Amino acid sequence: MRPPPPPLFFAMLVLAAARPWCEPTPDAAGGCPRAAAADSATCVDLQLQTCSDASYNQTTFPTLLEHRSRVAVESSSEYILLSVLHHLLEGQCNPDLRLLGCAVLVPRCEGGRAHRPCRHVCEELRDACQPAFDAIDMAWPYFLDCGRYFVGREEGCYNPLEKLRGGLDVVEEALPSGLPPTFLRFTHHSYAQMVRVLKQTAARCTHIAKTYSIGRSFDGRELLVIEFSSLPGQHELMEPEVKLIGNIHGNEVAGREMLIYLAQYLCSEYLLGSARIQRLLNTTRIHLLPSMNPDGYEVAAAEGAGYNGWTSGRQNAQNLDLNRNFPDLTSEYYRLASARSTRSGHIAIPQHYWWGKVAPETKAIMKWMRTIPFVLSASLHGGDLVVSYPFDFSKHPQEEKMFSPTPDEKMFKLLAKAYADVHPIMMDKSENRCGGNFLKSGSIINGADWYSFTGGMSDFNYLHSNCFEITVELGCVKFPPEEALYTIWQHNKEPLLNFVEMVHRGIKGVVMDKFGKPVKNARILVKGIRHDITTAPDGDYWRLLPPGSHIVIAQAPGYSRVIKKVIIPARMKRAGRVDFILQPLRIRPKTFLLGPRRSGPGGAGPHREPEESSQEPLGARRQPAAGGSKPWWWPYFTSLGQHQPRWLLKY
Repeated sequence: MRPPPPPLFFAMLVLAAARPWCEPTPDAAGGCPRAAAADSATCVDLQLQTCSDASYNQTTFPTLLEHRSRVAVESSSEYILLSVLHHLLEGQCNPDLRLLGCAVLVPRCEGGRAHRPCRHVCEELRDACQPAFDAIDMAWPYFLDCGRYFVGREEGCYNPLEKLRGGLDVVEEALPSGLPPTFLRFTHHSYAQMVRVLKQTAARCTHIAKTYSIGRSFDGRELLVIEFSSLPGQHELMEPEVKLIGNIHGNEVAGREMLIYLAQYLCSEYLLGSARIQRLLNTTRIHLLPSMNPDGYEVAAAEGAGYNGWTSGRQNAQNLDLNRNFPDLTSEYYRLASARSTRSGHIAIPQHYWWGKVAPETKAIMKWMRTIPFVLSASLHGGDLVVSYPFDFSKHPQEEKMFSPTPDEKMFKLLAKAYADVHPIMMDKSENRCGGNFLKSGSIINGADWYSFTGGMSDFNYLHSNCFEITVELGCVKFPPEEALYTIWQHNKEPLLNFVEMVHRGIKGVVMDKFGKPVKNARILVKGIRHDITTAPDGDYWRLLPPGSHIVIAQAPGYSRVIKKVIIPARMKRAGRVDFILQPLRIRPKTFLLGPRRSGPGGAGPHREPEESSQEPLGARRQPAAGGSKPWWWPYFTSLGQHQPRWLLKY
């Protein structure tokens, strides 16, 4: 089923159908004619709800699209499109596109003169958002024509997103007198406060830290990451990548605060000369995403600590549980596992997944995973006190609780124990405490053996990428009071550091050809563990492995495989270096007969190397229109009669 239109949408259509419209002209791609830029204008207050958060508060009429009044703008199909675009695109490019459109529909007026938006801002946004329009078979709106309605810097343009970006600027906040810059405030952070702290931390440690955004939430909040590395902003050869994610459920806030504190702690300890932290940051690239669900957090924070219900704010703004929103690759793994010759790893996302509702936060994580070769990850939750690990989905779907291990069960147990074994409360022998029912298992558990669910982020990490992810439940109170935050930090600081250091267990190396050229996407296989990982673009790889003797194989299409025996000592805490040099195969001319494909459509299964083109583009969630019919979203506009926005159709 397609998502229903928002309630306000139908009221807007009724209003629009009763208003006068301008007639499109051939040179406007179906839109209304453009007014020439005026030297002088009469500024009036901007009174449009959809544009109420623009960076200016006055506009002028007629507009660039020849709308001569506020009523005419509100009646236009262009304005209605802006009002519902974030629903049609499921939150992608929101609110950027809306603010960009407002800059054209109701231009900025200041000092008795109309100001035009910047062309480069339009072009950057068009390049970023065009795939989202293509995914729903919608044409780029004519009134966002960057060459026609926008001007260059030399013409005195302005950035319509300046308010949006300005809200994230670093504003120095003075500490109480006598406190050092290393002082941590154990308090809950609003979205603005979180952004400010992360940016201030990066500014204080510019040589090892950097902030960046991986996308936006449905309501348009940046999903802000702070990274730590000896060379922030770039992947270094054989330097493993780790990510820690908090607040995937908006009302589970302890993880959000722990990662904000951890960012400040890493920066301060590095500057103070801590040998442990300097060694860690000089050999590891660490990415911290304190809040994956900032919209849900706002709902939970409105109720406040101690008053929050068990589910208030859990979902994102679309009412989606983000930890149930990832592709279900575990079911596909179980199907493939029945074929004994099949190996798991890098299972493709099924086409039908994109036909459902996929949150922009989920897409942002998936795109992030494609961009960076993550090795290790943890997702921080609340509601209990335990560390769980994949699989989270039972191998018998009707069993709500069933031990369902991955091929890397031994390694996952080591990762989970690395956290739990140094957590003072998880090791407390009292069964009456929070999480006491997990005491006999050492405060760790296989996820499906606890309770089974599908669409989880940890299973997706393991089956779609090289990344091993665990889930940490930080306590029984999902939204703890501020006075508890210091204690929670003291309990989790060492477990967080100890877990991140686990990324250096196992082996690492580079796969090259005989000329020393890196071989990307080569497969690293371990005999007895039916799960493969692949090399990064630079040919480097990291394979987390438990202590013991392992037979490791490197292979790639067009090359002969190389086999090596590796022994990992029990107390070895640094990854062993194991490089591979692949020799090209001697291929003789052969005559091939076309036959049926064995792996289904496309012939690409998880046991063979997929072609570049087999990767499903993020956001391709809707079935394309067939037989020349209108796309799925067209009924949203049918009540507009002759004023339907046909310029949105691709012909």
